[in-house]
Amino acid sequence: MPRPLKKNLLVRLNEDLHRKLRAEADRSRRPAYDLAREAIEAWLREQERASVHGEIAAYAREQAGSCDDLDPALEKAGLV
Repeated sequence: MPRPLKKNLLVRLNEDLHRKLRAEADRSRRPAYDLAREAIEAWLREQERASVHGEIAAYAREQAGSCDDLDPALEKAGLV
């Protein structure tokens, strides 16, 4: 099975951020590029989560009080 292609990305870091990344790489005995990739992945997951949350909230605001709003019987059952 062929390995998935990987792309390189040059990211310029200021000296302080680079020093902190290198220190964490040394401390954890892991390559700095792994730590950077994981940080980017975590940030992208959070952005996706926030985007979906925002879309759901916008839909809920738009539908509030409409026939697509919460079913009255279901809402009443939730108050018990």
